[in-house]
Amino acid sequence: MTNIGNYQRIWQTVQQIPVGKVATYGQIADLAGLPGRARLVGKSLGYVPDGGWQNKAVPWFRVINAQGKISLPLASEGFERQKALLQEEQIVVVGAKISLKEFQWQPDLSELLFTLSF
Repeated sequence: MTNIGNYQRIWQTVQQIPVGKVATYGQIADLAGLPGRARLVGKSLGYVPDGGWQNKAVPWFRVINAQGKISLPLASEGFERQKALLQEEQIVVVGAKISLKEFQWQPDLSELLFTLSF
């Protein structure tokens, strides 16, 4: 499968993350059928179409690293944008950290079977 095909799978999976929840790069890779490809998830989010990181149709900002942190450099424009978008959804961000215990998306498998087309 080409990278664009993988990207589309990733974007479609990211679109399933509900408002007020986050998922990790590895979690999205697994759910998209691309286990072990967490870095590909990060790369694909840099190529979100129609406005990139300004685009809320693919809620890239709900994806964080396995330590529960925003991966963008602290105080960068992208970091501040991601933090603000998460806070708009009532997700508590302390420094760069989000509580996975409280905010991590735990999708229902049957729900995913009906919403993902791959």
